[in-house]
Amino acid sequence: MDTLEPLRVFLHLADTLNFGRTSVERHLSPATLTRTVQRLETQVGARLLDRGPRGVALTEEGRRFAEYARQALTLWTDYREHGRDAAGLSGTLRIFSSVTAGQAILPDLLAPFRRAHPQVRLELQTGDAAGAIGRLDEGAVDVTVAALPDRVPEHLASAPVADTPLVCVMARTARPLRTAARTGDWAAVPFVLPRGGLARDAARRWFRRRRLDPTIAAEVDGHEALLTLVALGIGAGVVPHLVLDTSAVKNRLTVVPTDPPIGTFTIGLCARRTDLRRPILSALWASVAATRPHQPA
Repeated sequence: MDTLEPLRVFLHLADTLNFGRTSVERHLSPATLTRTVQRLETQVGARLLDRGPRGVALTEEGRRFAEYARQALTLWTDYREHGRDAAGLSGTLRIFSSVTAGQAILPDLLAPFRRAHPQVRLELQTGDAAGAIGRLDEGAVDVTVAALPDRVPEHLASAPVADTPLVCVMARTARPLRTAARTGDWAAVPFVLPRGGLARDAARRWFRRRRLDPTIAAEVDGHEALLTLVALGIGAGVVPHLVLDTSAVKNRLTVVPTDPPIGTFTIGLCARRTDLRRPILSALWASVAATRPHQPA
């Protein structure tokens, strides 16, 4: 059992202040999450969280414990990564990637690093790109590979590796919707949108530029679920072209031209700046800088 996992769970909860979200994103049942917090509070001897009508809040002791947890995880990572043998670097590199980046980008991105440092153990988590920065902040992973926000927080370092345009897609069978789009009647087109994240933000900006108050047919978590509903003809969707290229339903979809263009995503690595001094992260950054992969169209 990973004895540090309760600390990672607590840091996630301290970041989200939402038991439901932490339960889902850490793959824990609500009961298990509650027991984890209760055990920590018993060990600390103080209440770490207040749950009231206005939601969840850290107590003063909870804020102190969160800082301790971050330092403890950092110290463990430093200890683990400074282990070396005759073959070079050893230790574990924890990576979070969006599903699409994991399939389309990571193999080429990590291959040179893997060849140079075969003793490094890779741990890969996949999920919605919207949660990538949060996982870094809570110390759950060492590096993320996902779409980068326009403004990366100052405490994070980023390394762009690929660009992909955002496109509007519809089902090939949805002829009335495609006709409405071609004639500029976007008000007649319902949309399937992510509940949040960079793609949702880009779609909103495009709606504003067109002075469009769209009909939202459905909201989903993740691009894969979005494309499934679009393929069923429920509405149009906005996704990175890279997601479309790797989708199992791409043959059921078609790209609809948009004027103006919706935008472009830059996919890249992110890590905490303070972590770049660690041998494994430093070696990964150098490897990526030396072997930037071909950027997909």
